[in-house]
Amino acid sequence: MEPVAPPRRVTIIDVAAHANVSTTAVSKVIRNAYGVSPAMRERVTAAITELGYRPRTAARGMRGQTYTIGMMLPDLRNPFFPDIVDGFVQQLDGTDYQVLLGTSFCGHEPESRVTDALIDRGMDGMVLVAPTATRAQLNHTAETVPMVVIGRHTRSAHHDTVVDDDALGAALIVDHLADLGHRRIAHIEHRENDATLAVEMPNSVRAEGYRRAMRARGLTDQIDVVSTSYTEEGGYSAAQRLLNRSTRPTAIFAGADIAAMGVLTAITEAGLTVPDDISLAGYDNTRFAAVGPIGLTSVDQAGRQIGADAAALLLQRIADRDRASAFVSTSPRLVVRRTTAPPPA
Repeated sequence: MEPVAPPRRVTIIDVAAHANVSTTAVSKVIRNAYGVSPAMRERVTAAITELGYRPRTAARGMRGQTYTIGMMLPDLRNPFFPDIVDGFVQQLDGTDYQVLLGTSFCGHEPESRVTDALIDRGMDGMVLVAPTATRAQLNHTAETVPMVVIGRHTRSAHHDTVVDDDALGAALIVDHLADLGHRRIAHIEHRENDATLAVEMPNSVRAEGYRRAMRARGLTDQIDVVSTSYTEEGGYSAAQRLLNRSTRPTAIFAGADIAAMGVLTAITEAGLTVPDDISLAGYDNTRFAAVGPIGLTSVDQAGRQIGADAAALLLQRIADRDRASAFVSTSPRLVVRRTTAPPPA
């Protein structure tokens, strides 16, 4: 039995023949170029639909655009990042753009490989979420391709930036817990190995916001920061360290909901309950935070809005590479649920 030949890919020549027009006319319709009559556009569009024609990305890239946008995420397991992706993709609805995702696993080398791969594949623009590259590296990348940075508290003339007011968000948590009567409020932060990033990364800004808020409430001697990672495992190990102390905190502020998940596990394994024995608050207001049996008090930093803002800025920068850069900061809000209550007597 002879092997079956794979189906031949439909080409622009097939579309032109089917619509009885020139290949130049088809190309103009695809590019939405000037000078195409409504009748011609309708005829070519119908032929494209009937034949199932899809332009090759590489060929489109040679003409100047691929209609693809690359997005780098530091960790696919964090439930907050899908909110950013959702907002970003929804903002692109009605355009020809598609989004390709890559993950850096929170490391310099993986991050560089992802950004280089996106550039090599001719992305029309890129979005980097909490990148750990140096400012010089970010500016160099932004000079190569239109770019928006999310989460990094830095201003640049070369790229746009969208952040949450992380310092304010941390203060909302501290003030809420202090108003409930807590004094021993511990904070779980994501460890930043590069000291030069300490003033720019969202986790560092969040931790500094916690320290400032504690000092403002007269709780300087109670400042207690445990460095780990914004992962479930990181939250678990940090909570174990806090719970094994002779004097444990009455409240824990986890810098991310994903870390708070690990804290919940550690508290349960220790035979304690939330919030009767210890209060717990997170950050991000992810979907799991609102699940009834959990009911996690958390800071909502409007992930979908952040994604939508980033998409709008990137489309503007793709259209005009020379426009002035923008720095957008969203305002967080506290969502109080069942995991926080006054400290035990």
